[in-house]
Amino acid sequence: MRCPLLCRLLASSLLLLAVPAVLAQSCPATVPVQGAPVAAPVFPADNWWNTDISAAPVDASSASYISFIGGTRALHPDFGGEESPGSTNIYGFPYAIVNGSQPKQTVTFDYDDESDGNGVAFYPIPAQAISQVHWVEGGAAGNVDQRGSSDRHLLMIDCTNRHLYELYNVYYNASQNRWYAGSGAFFDLNTNGRRPEGWTSADASGLAIFPGLVRYDEAANAAVPEITHALRVTLRASNGHVYPASHSAGSTSGALPMGARLRLKTNVGGVDPALRTSDPISRKIFRAMQKYGLIMVDNGSDLYISGTFDVRWNNGTLNPAFATLKASDFEVIQLGWKPVVATAALNAVSAAPNPVTGGQTATGTVTLTAAAPSGGAQVALSSASSAFSVPANVSVAQGATSATFPITTIASNSLASGTLSATYAGVTRTSTLTVNAAPLALSIGDASVIEGKNGTVGMTFNVTLSRPSTAAVSYNIATANGTATAGSDYVARSLSSETIPAGQTSRTFVVTVNGDQQREPNEAFTVTLSGAAGATLADAQATGTIVSDDARVMSGPLPARPGTGNTTQSSQPVSAAAQSPAPAPASSNACLSRDGALGCLRQIPFQWLEAWSRLRTLLTD
Repeated sequence: MRCPLLCRLLASSLLLLAVPAVLAQSCPATVPVQGAPVAAPVFPADNWWNTDISAAPVDASSASYISFIGGTRALHPDFGGEESPGSTNIYGFPYAIVNGSQPKQTVTFDYDDESDGNGVAFYPIPAQAISQVHWVEGGAAGNVDQRGSSDRHLLMIDCTNRHLYELYNVYYNASQNRWYAGSGAFFDLNTNGRRPEGWTSADASGLAIFPGLVRYDEAANAAVPEITHALRVTLRASNGHVYPASHSAGSTSGALPMGARLRLKTNVGGVDPALRTSDPISRKIFRAMQKYGLIMVDNGSDLYISGTFDVRWNNGTLNPAFATLKASDFEVIQLGWKPVVATAALNAVSAAPNPVTGGQTATGTVTLTAAAPSGGAQVALSSASSAFSVPANVSVAQGATSATFPITTIASNSLASGTLSATYAGVTRTSTLTVNAAPLALSIGDASVIEGKNGTVGMTFNVTLSRPSTAAVSYNIATANGTATAGSDYVARSLSSETIPAGQTSRTFVVTVNGDQQREPNEAFTVTLSGAAGATLADAQATGTIVSDDARVMSGPLPARPGTGNTTQSSQPVSAAAQSPAPAPASSNACLSRDGALGCLRQIPFQWLEAWSRLRTLLTD
């Protein structure tokens, strides 16, 4: 049946609109490029390519299917590098990485009714694929017509949007400036969109090719502990199709259907068959066969395992390692098997710590009975107490079974408790949260004051409670010397049983500071709280700073007098030759006195006085 263009475009749109489970994929520095690493998993983690089948049931006809294949039939790695160094012919599937700006090309299809993008510019085919080797399966450039002798697949990954484009049996007709292909398929790697039932793809099964390929960047990379997807396998004949395949390409009695899964046994005659080789790369591939299995996708050579073209593969090691595995080492998984997906329901809601002290934050946790579905699970939250509050909801991420949320509590004089509720998919779970009375905290803050040149001034300290109390809070308070001395700098003071009345939160404590004209640095003393009753001491000591407003005290000798040539003002008398009519003061500090200043000025030459006058004029304008 042929499908109108509108039908085909609608099917493609359904794939694009599927709920995304976006996975990060960065683009190479230069694109297009052939064979660059691709982030795993290719499809979302719950895709059929990424399903763990290690515990899946064995099909009742498994032995018959293995017998049809031939129990002694050996595996073969259908991938590698160049057929010979520098040759055009290659082993395995090449693939191109492009970005979202790669121009789209129109492709004319043989099977246009089951191909995506027919008749429109849809496929981001790199221009290099036309005339350069190793971009198309088989190795020859796209303008070489080998459609009659090779599958000639062309795989493209848009690294910007995580889209996969696959073409089967391609050829570029240079005289017509046109690409031809047997069929073509589009896959959004952010979703699990399956091909419409009955449709093919670039593979006979209707499945994507690239996700099932063994890739060198995962198999040979020691930093990648395991291959986390099923592998693509071909058999000589097929009979119908089962999930996850969507298309049939044969009806041979006794043969496996497209989409069938094979699993490598973990025990054959008391020995793990994956250990028949010592090659670590082959062992990693065999472990993937045990956990994720093989998916039958096309008619071809029996037990040929597909992989990428990469010149780093060592077939001298791979071929003998794969040959150690026979069809009898495998079992067929129940045809059409799907993992049972448990429906996530709300299991519990809890809080920790519980009880919690008022004013502190607790952490709430909601747990589900199973992993959250695609898009996550939105759990509604509520509090039945004024002692604590919670967000309106919390989201459990897709694939996760729990999530946490903050619980804000109110500081109070009394103990309180209330019900914490969570609701998801019609199920409500509750727990009781207890909020203990928050202890009253008594503190005193630092203070400072300018001392003044005479008289006295008050320095005020604030003693505060963290919140109003229902009963009076008492305490002792007293000053103590620091760099400031009681008597000369301030008046010592101490009080016993000072009280902050019930319902109030603060009281002041005033210390008298003595003014003076003595040149001195800032000085300080302390005020300490003790003997608190009805509250705990949070900050029991404050610093009182007496800020000096007198002239600054010189901390060293004066700079050199202009014209003397000395680096600093000496405290010794100057020589007779350098003396001016008025003798120099005996020390630099003497210049600060009224009589000494005149003597210092007489030592400055007239030209320096004139320069200083000009500078002062500039600074004051």
